Amino acid sequence: MKSIEAVQEDEECIRKLVRELPDDKRLIFFKQTEKNLKDPDTYATLNFLFIAGLHHFYLGKWIRGLINISIFLTGVFFVFAGFVGIGILILIAISAVELKALFKAQLIVQDYNNGVMKTIYREVSK
Repeated sequence: MKSIEAVQEDEECIRKLVRELPDDKRLIFFKQTEKNLKDPDTYATLNFLFIAGLHHFYLGKWIRGLINISIFLTGVFFVFAGFVGIGILILIAISAVELKALFKAQLIVQDYNNGVMKTIYREVSK
């Protein structure tokens, strides 16, 4: 995970590059980014829900989301299968891992959005 300073520096660099674009290309850039940028609040809300992993799907990280949901469902299975201690430990472990993502939701989504803007900039500036 990048630091706050690195993510903000990336965003400022993208802003400078976009300001140098001609007006017509800048308009295209902003229209495309408006459609593709993700909202940190939505990411945080999905992370806050009891089912671990949904926020990964929001950013298109399907494999990571499937792994998280699989671990979560394994914990739930163990709880209902009578292995309550193991199931609760699994649920606590996955929740602890996801808690970090919840507290860093703004930074994670900002970094994701920077990547999206870089890709759009490269396409538009050709």
